[in-house]
Amino acid sequence: MDRLENVTPFIVMDIVRKAGEIEDAIHFEVGQPDISPSEKVFDALHEAIEKRSFPYTESLGIRPLREKIAGFYKNRYGVDVSPDRILLTVGTSGAFLIAYSILMNSGDRLAFTDPSYPCYKNFSNIMDIEPVMIPVDSSTNYQLTVDMLKEKENIKAVQISSPANPTGNIYTGENLKELTKYCDENGIAFISDEIYHGLVYEDEPEHTALELSDEAIVINGFSKYFCMPGIRLGWMIMPERLVRRAEIVMQNLFISAPVLSQLGAMGAFDEIFLRDYKEEYRRRRDYLYGELKEMFPIDAKPQGAFYIWADISEYSNDSYAFCMELLEETGVAVTPGVDFGSNETNKYIRFAYTRNIDHMAEGIRRLKEYLKNR
Repeated sequence: MDRLENVTPFIVMDIVRKAGEIEDAIHFEVGQPDISPSEKVFDALHEAIEKRSFPYTESLGIRPLREKIAGFYKNRYGVDVSPDRILLTVGTSGAFLIAYSILMNSGDRLAFTDPSYPCYKNFSNIMDIEPVMIPVDSSTNYQLTVDMLKEKENIKAVQISSPANPTGNIYTGENLKELTKYCDENGIAFISDEIYHGLVYEDEPEHTALELSDEAIVINGFSKYFCMPGIRLGWMIMPERLVRRAEIVMQNLFISAPVLSQLGAMGAFDEIFLRDYKEEYRRRRDYLYGELKEMFPIDAKPQGAFYIWADISEYSNDSYAFCMELLEETGVAVTPGVDFGSNETNKYIRFAYTRNIDHMAEGIRRLKEYLKNR
């Protein structure tokens, strides 16, 4: 069988393309911040450009940025991480590919939740790894649990996302502790996608897996919390014993992450900017959640990231058709749930609150009027 046969497209890109043809479209579909990064990022980029030199860096990435990331973990989580364990990658996508390639062989089994970010499954299929999609729902606040894992055989690695896309849930410290302990005791690699860390709006804080296990592989990057999606720069933190193996893969696949991106990211750790940015997204979350719950059941109030997972079963059992209908009839663009798996995803759609409240309010007005008369 062609290993690419099961690699699926992002259906949302059909929505994005059609929405681009509508002059007054309202955008709830795209998961990228609409706010520019800190001015310190632009200062760092201007300084780099003035040097008029863009050499390769070492494959692990420039040392000063890796040291800044290590300081971020110390200040944010109280975790000591050596810069030698931090690798700068071409987006988090590059980090996933590296992690999968050094942890698993053809035919090995990787477990993650259904629903979840579609690239996990697609990367698995591209690399001839078997994706094991474990159904989750509101009964566990969309969290994977040890009991669920115990029902699966021959799992080589587990991947979670917290805060999660598309549901916005976060993993409790207690559950994360149980998962990492189980994986460590059973020789299962544990990968934690933490790209939405920092964007958490409830009293329960986000926990990095590094608080609980030195064996965990943590993946993060600059596209969400740091407002730099097009910079295409991620990072991964891994056990020291795996660093050289990962470095060899990076040398061959990417040589290094883009030097301008690395130098620009030196200005990203601006705590005042990041605090204000988070509060803006908290306001957006509160506004959109308050409006949508009057139209759709929402079985998990989003605790983080910038998504709301809404149940449309009152209106349709075909999320793609429903999204196309909304776009064509109202100019409102949302993401069909089927992008994120097969566990009841035909009955859900995902809203992203990545535009300002005035923009979203117009979308809410159109949705209310359309659904009332539908």
